[in-house]
Amino acid sequence: MASVTFDSVTKRYGEVTAVSALDLSIGDGEFMVLLGPSGCGKTTALRMIAGLEEVSDGRLLIGDRVVNNIDPRDRDIAMVFQSYALYPHMTVAKNIESPLISRAFHADGADHPARKLTKAERGERITEAARMLDLGDYLGRKPAALSGGQRQRVALARAIVARPAVFLMDEPLSNLDAKLRAQTRAELVDLHERVATTVVYVTHDQIEAMTMASRVAIMAAGRLQQVGTPREVYERPANLFVAQFIGTPAMNTVPGIVEAASASSPPTVVVGESRFPVPPTAAGSAHAGRKVVLGVRPEHLAIGGDGTIKGRVRHVEWLGHEALVTCDVGSADLGPTGRFTVRQASSAAPPDAGSTVPLTVAPADVHLFDAETTARLDG
Repeated sequence: MASVTFDSVTKRYGEVTAVSALDLSIGDGEFMVLLGPSGCGKTTALRMIAGLEEVSDGRLLIGDRVVNNIDPRDRDIAMVFQSYALYPHMTVAKNIESPLISRAFHADGADHPARKLTKAERGERITEAARMLDLGDYLGRKPAALSGGQRQRVALARAIVARPAVFLMDEPLSNLDAKLRAQTRAELVDLHERVATTVVYVTHDQIEAMTMASRVAIMAAGRLQQVGTPREVYERPANLFVAQFIGTPAMNTVPGIVEAASASSPPTVVVGESRFPVPPTAAGSAHAGRKVVLGVRPEHLAIGGDGTIKGRVRHVEWLGHEALVTCDVGSADLGPTGRFTVRQASSAAPPDAGSTVPLTVAPADVHLFDAETTARLDG
């Protein structure tokens, strides 16, 4: 196992900067997910670890060793690709064995010169990897005779047999259907617990990130936006991008102005005709008159209350286990920017489309972001 450290790492393609001054420390044995939309730089960062892309500036370390100029085969990593990249003319067993043929290993972990594994040793590793991923019955088949999920497990087994210090995974589940993705997510988490190896996993799918990661590193436009546990980035997004990117349905956001407390009322955020509470951590008096973007997650809004937040119901989506109520808040001229989703239990009576309903949110569940910088306001 080994840690991975990006020390002000930048990657340029001519005048285009794909990754900008990335500082990120991935712990030994950690399952780190690089998350973000297409083009954010996450795959480029992964490919720099693998040695498939050169580092333009900064230092990239695996363990205590700077690997900027180290050949990919000497970095002690294994990569699982989105396309699986299996050899179609080889059996499953031969595909799994392939990394062991061309590389030398410290077979027992001792400090002695590396050597090629014997045929018996290779057979033991193939059997072990096949057992871990339930591939024992398929070792004699070729990839064309396997399902997508089975091919993915073969690709994982091929990575496991080399016993690398770091696993790199580039959107490995994107070609699977929804049911198989959910099953494979659980298998990957279980596999990580068993092999206890550092994993760097790239995806644009927030569900994969939230359900699998020890920590999530969220990227946008080549820059790191926030690093934290799934719970931390969900509950305390560092900026407006993270707030809107994490969560399904997305966080409701709307522009407003902070109004200071008066003798008769606490500080509020004025949004058209509605008034939202200021979160206790944001020190409303310090931000009086400030233009902000207010955010509330759908599950933190409730229909009912004192009427300081008015919602005009546009439509209701009944999903069986819940209903999603879409409301216009603030005033009509806000248009889509003032459209909120309320997550409602399926057992509750849904409001009628076109009706006006009061909405309630606890102050602690309100998020404020600076309208200009988009950074979170906490004081």
